[in-house]
Amino acid sequence: MIKLTFNLKYFLFSIFLFFIEVLIATVLKDIFFIRAYLGDVIVVILLYTLVKSFVIIKDTRKLILGIFIFSCLIEWTQYFNIADKVGFQPGSIMYIIVGNSFSWIDIACYAAGCLLLLPFTKSEITI
Repeated sequence: MIKLTFNLKYFLFSIFLFFIEVLIATVLKDIFFIRAYLGDVIVVILLYTLVKSFVIIKDTRKLILGIFIFSCLIEWTQYFNIADKVGFQPGSIMYIIVGNSFSWIDIACYAAGCLLLLPFTKSEITI
């Protein structure tokens, strides 16, 4: 069951994670491990906290699975160069969001981020 709500704690944590992602993409972009892997782990956690900011979902494991599937779908759009095919300009926000290079390692990072979320679902700890 899904109910609309507003959770300030999750929202503030989402903003914090978003700034971490921006920091990774701009300031820490030359540190390969952080840019290539840590950002992908954090992005699924960001998606989770963002959804939890506005929606009450009883089965958070399904939410985590949905976020993983969504992340994989975005990654597959990169395999088919969708950003180029729909005309997003390199460097534009949409081009950056959709991405332009498929990687199985990115999918593994999404899975790692989702696995990091699982302990929170067992006890329903509020961040």
